[in-house]
Amino acid sequence: MTAFLPLGLPDVILVQPRRFGDARGYFCETYVKPLYAANGIGADFVQDNESLSAQVGTIRGLHMQAPPFAQAKLVRVLSGAIYDVAVDVRKGSLTYGRWAGARLTAEGGEQLYIPQGFAHGFCTLAPDTRVAYKVDAVYDRASECGIIWDDPDLAIDWTLGDGEKILSDKDRVLPRLKDFDSPFAYQGTAANER
Repeated sequence: MTAFLPLGLPDVILVQPRRFGDARGYFCETYVKPLYAANGIGADFVQDNESLSAQVGTIRGLHMQAPPFAQAKLVRVLSGAIYDVAVDVRKGSLTYGRWAGARLTAEGGEQLYIPQGFAHGFCTLAPDTRVAYKVDAVYDRASECGIIWDDPDLAIDWTLGDGEKILSDKDRVLPRLKDFDSPFAYQGTAANER
């Protein structure tokens, strides 16, 4: 049975789909809308994305899109491995500025659900890592925003130690969280936060 595990931030969920294996390999249902919705992942996904990162230590993020193009994401690894991170950027949230992360591998088939209102990023842990993710809003360049990956106030442990980090020019100049005017507001109550 597929397992849905909360990661300590509201609605950030680690999914462990069940694989059925035999001598040929395995079969796995990677997304079943009614099952996922019953377990807190009710996003209406409209676009699938895929990236290839050739080198270990490639960091992509921390990214998001501002409303009305905000995106929830369901991330999985097709080959290789990543450390995947979500950061709460919802103004007024009790967990604002906190992060949660999980190791996702092609071998394990794990997935991470990141709701709207969270910045997302990952670091590759293996060469030639391919990442696929579903989003619930189409890409809109004008709505792109983000936070710098090494913000000392976040203190994200990317699990790579002092190894070389490879980033895009765009990701090298993102602002720190304290300088980021978040377009997201927390919509719940403190009782809803774990």
